Amino acid sequence: MTSQPSGENTAMSAQRVGWAVLIIVTLYVCYFSHLGVLGFVGPDEPRYAWIARDMAATGDWVTPRLYGRPWFEKPPLLYWGGALFFKLFGSSAPEVAARLPGAISALLATLALAWLAWRSYGGECARWLLLLLPTSVGMIGFSHAAATDMPFAGMLTIAMVCAAVALGLTLTESTPILPRTPWFALVLFGFFLGLAVLAKGPAAIILCGGAVLFWAIFTKRWRDALRLLHPAAIASFCLTALPWYILCARRNPDFLRVFIIEHNFKRYLTPEFQHVQPFWFYLPIMCIALLPWVVGVLSAVEDLVSRLRSGSTERGFEFLALCWFLWPLLFFSVSKSKLPGYILPAVPPVMLLVVGIIFGNRDANRRRTSIAAQLIGATLLFAGIAFRTLDRKIPSGQETGSASWHLRIFLSLLIGGLISTYLARKKHSNASLLCSTATILFALLGAYDGLHCIDPLYSARNAATGIKTFDPNFDPAAAAAFQLPRGAQFGLNFYLRREIPHWSTTDSATIVFTTPEGQSRVENAGFKCRGYIVFPAVIPCRSSTLLDRLGSGRQPRQEE
Repeated sequence: MTSQPSGENTAMSAQRVGWAVLIIVTLYVCYFSHLGVLGFVGPDEPRYAWIARDMAATGDWVTPRLYGRPWFEKPPLLYWGGALFFKLFGSSAPEVAARLPGAISALLATLALAWLAWRSYGGECARWLLLLLPTSVGMIGFSHAAATDMPFAGMLTIAMVCAAVALGLTLTESTPILPRTPWFALVLFGFFLGLAVLAKGPAAIILCGGAVLFWAIFTKRWRDALRLLHPAAIASFCLTALPWYILCARRNPDFLRVFIIEHNFKRYLTPEFQHVQPFWFYLPIMCIALLPWVVGVLSAVEDLVSRLRSGSTERGFEFLALCWFLWPLLFFSVSKSKLPGYILPAVPPVMLLVVGIIFGNRDANRRRTSIAAQLIGATLLFAGIAFRTLDRKIPSGQETGSASWHLRIFLSLLIGGLISTYLARKKHSNASLLCSTATILFALLGAYDGLHCIDPLYSARNAATGIKTFDPNFDPAAAAAFQLPRGAQFGLNFYLRREIPHWSTTDSATIVFTTPEGQSRVENAGFKCRGYIVFPAVIPCRSSTLLDRLGSGRQPRQEE
């Protein structure tokens, strides 16, 4: 029996250490770095953060409250996570506290999926998944948002991993991974599916059930599919999900009507919430979410289609991942209300397919891997050119701070894309993909630095904190808002810790938060306030006449 040379062992150890360091850096930069660099943006983030902070302050973990009133648009999982971090951090870092639940959910989902990739495809595929999934645009963006999308997608992903184990799926055989009745996997499946229902509602059951149903139809493995209805899974699900729904319904008689009927059925079946988009809306959204690895997805789909046409028997697990990917796309494409975050649950399974098909059989896919690596390098190169072109079109006066971060992003994408493409053409596919990953990390760091500059343009944090400079004795009760976008209005409410009213002629407000257009309309109409806090014009204003917004006070003079 011979032992390996010490030099070879040293090289393998150094390689493992290098992989571990790269994976840890990637996970940190993509999921946890600079969580608080940008203030809350959009209408959802400040509202969800307000509810989490209110839970931490009042100790009421059952009824979500916005501005002191019950608010039943979403279940409480995000609020619970945010409230825990608000208790831990206090008010010193509200953005970090509110966004950490999404970042942790992304990390847990990535680790669970990597374990499944290792169990089904091998160690190399697991390592690549830990690099490629976190560096996709969708995972980076939603892991840095105080929104319910990532907790929902993360818990659903872990539930589907447990379902794959309970179904006894591997890449090459149909024998169970665990004993005949995988109790632990079934209990975990029910637990994480219950958490997904606590993250966003009954859509978790529909997405999970639909994926498994179509898998059973295609593979004719109905008996295995029914295993997920085992009493252990059902009991675990009920103990996880139902207590909050029961308690909230008992304390708030209108909860089920508002949450189930208005914010689930009406949101899906009617255009009442004004998020109407065409049927094909999620196709470009999915391509953007999978950047820069979208060309790898096309390569993987091509390979999977050829396998299915050849009647390969090694398709049980891949069928489940394919149904897991396609069913959310179809389900939400039919919906009358569409938002980009709805199809986030489809991103993890398609990346699992990519690494499994491209790296799972290197000899059979060497040419396809080389072509995919070249296209990924070209994608980075194109992204750098597109970024520079769009950057030059920013209107004068609409950017703040140093422009060095612009240049860093451009050079990172340009140089990294060129090197990645060159390495891929020289048949060094692994080196090309590693270079692509490093390119994304460098570009991300530049983008994070740039968030400092654009924060005053898109977040109300700067205006809310800067008011103290304008008026050290500022009282939020003396403030009002006029013609602000919804996101800026809700952001002000959070940072000033009160619901800022809309300004009218009968108000006694001394400070008016408005846009340049709003200030001009007020002053041209003959009204004067002691001071204005003006948001940049880059934030769109809703057009309306002054008379529509001012109420019944002193009549303004006519605008010319």
